[in-house]
Amino acid sequence: MPVSKRIECPQLSELTILYQDEWLVAVDKPAGMLVHRSFLDKHETRFVMQTLRDQLGQHVFPVHRLDRPTSGVLLFALSSEVARLLSEQNASQHWQKGYLAVVRGYLEQGGTLDYPLKEQQDKIADKFSSDDKAAQSAVTDYLPLAKVELPIPVSRYPAARYSLVALSPRTGRKHQLRRHLAHLRHPIVGDTSHGDGKHNRLFREHLQCSQLMLLAKQLILTHPISGKTLCIEASLAGWQPLLQRLGWPLQESFYQQAFEQLYKEQR
Repeated sequence: MPVSKRIECPQLSELTILYQDEWLVAVDKPAGMLVHRSFLDKHETRFVMQTLRDQLGQHVFPVHRLDRPTSGVLLFALSSEVARLLSEQNASQHWQKGYLAVVRGYLEQGGTLDYPLKEQQDKIADKFSSDDKAAQSAVTDYLPLAKVELPIPVSRYPAARYSLVALSPRTGRKHQLRRHLAHLRHPIVGDTSHGDGKHNRLFREHLQCSQLMLLAKQLILTHPISGKTLCIEASLAGWQPLLQRLGWPLQESFYQQAFEQLYKEQR
């Protein structure tokens, strides 16, 4: 496989609305964008929450979070009452979440990882918090979808191997998917906290891709007002050049089937 062709992993510059009604709105969050203003990055000027508020001309209420480097489905309520209902659903683990990730190495088979995680604390935001709390339950279902070997030397190996993986967290611990994949010794490419710097550098230098390869692809929930089931999907557009380059599937139906298989494990 030739490796001279350079792949761009573009960062989205504007918010794309994936779903909207009078009670809630979901957007396709760009990688690298903070959900809301934070003193952890005082120099940042653009935030999903404020951008969406300006875009809609009304206040929005966050009901869950995505890490700054993670892209994909992000849901907001349009009133405090609906925000409460959605937050209760999420806390009760009534949502089904489907993620895609590119990880180091060949992940040969799927499974369920039940590996408790200690709460990760920020040196600034949590400097007065206790760090002796017990580890919290954390469960992730995972399923390998495709793999590839690139003839690019990395570390002591003559080639680099990667897997495309579908993930579905049953719990919502901080950095759960990133920490769980690192625990499996298949860290997510582009993860600067829990990943492998050599492989992150390979993606930057050979594929021109510097973002965290973690996409919140799908969110399934019960509408808090109508009671109908909502399935909200993020686009593969940002990943399409890389998927094509690596010879991995582009069909939405392929990923839908993968998530359905994962969700069966949660019933």
